[in-house]
Amino acid sequence: MNKKDICSYNYEELQNEMQRIGEKAFRSRQIYEWLHVKLADTFEEMTNLSKGLREKLDFEYEIRQVKMIDHQVSKVDPTEKFLFELSDGNMIESVLMKYNYGNSVCISSQAGCRMGCRFCASTIGGLERNLEPSEMLRQIYHIQKISGERVSNVVVMGTGEPLDNYDNFVKFIHMLSDEHGLHISQRNITASTCGIVPNMRRLAEEGLQITLALSLHGSSQEKRKKLMPVANKYELSEVLKACDYYFANTGRRITFEYSLVKGVNDQPDDIRELTEILKKRNCHLNLIPVNPIKERDFQKPDRKNALEFKNKLEKNGINVTIRRERGSDIDGACGQLRRRHAAADKGEADENICND
Repeated sequence: MNKKDICSYNYEELQNEMQRIGEKAFRSRQIYEWLHVKLADTFEEMTNLSKGLREKLDFEYEIRQVKMIDHQVSKVDPTEKFLFELSDGNMIESVLMKYNYGNSVCISSQAGCRMGCRFCASTIGGLERNLEPSEMLRQIYHIQKISGERVSNVVVMGTGEPLDNYDNFVKFIHMLSDEHGLHISQRNITASTCGIVPNMRRLAEEGLQITLALSLHGSSQEKRKKLMPVANKYELSEVLKACDYYFANTGRRITFEYSLVKGVNDQPDDIRELTEILKKRNCHLNLIPVNPIKERDFQKPDRKNALEFKNKLEKNGINVTIRRERGSDIDGACGQLRRRHAAADKGEADENICND
């Protein structure tokens, strides 16, 4: 018998389940609180439930496990990286970043990724599978329990493309912001997409208030196609119209993510083309000096050139920042820690995985 994934039920669904198995309505409130507020890992922890009910729950349902198998703590800034193993043996990564305004967690939405962006370690090896809402939530829950501190901001920018796991992702957002759970404000949730146009438009109509971050990475259609296979399916003009549609429907300004690759997309014509794209939009541009990986020959520009690129964009009226590098002494880039462990299991050396 395959047990049901109880942590992926929203509050209403859990109420219906408890009614189905003959339990009173208030039990669903107690169980939901144990799962999503007290962050229980087992039914045995639910001490205000009868032994019989705990046994019944354990027979029909599972609290799907997300097991920490590696934990790296940066010595240069308050950043921690976690490698979690799912119940089927797949691995995912999460990152905790501590700021003055609160704790931010970056989570994964898929095990692997099929988007194929050429500068990203997460996509090497392709997509294994989508994550369930419970598996996205429990990355946050485990980090909150391990750190002993509340998470106030969530970024869905780890391994995977959230809009390629659309239904589970949207359900996760509703559950994360639900008043019966952690109740994290949707305005404190950011999700990154490489530009799946139909689902960007669907998301605009969901009535959510999350921030959408578009992985732009190229100042023209041709440059995007060289870096991002998804650009072969969706023209940049279509993607930008979908961004405008999201802003028009939600009032939430778009963040454009732009990985700076030395000699590839950090040239004067990129400044001109980016200015043309962004100047008339209510948006923010986030420059990210690329994190080199062994399987690709991309290099990050030096700090002086990155600052010059930023300053010229600012002079052209663009709201722009360079993302502060966090966790530079640990496997900071998406996919690196997961890749390192996968290679170690096969007996490969670290230097065959990535350049830190």
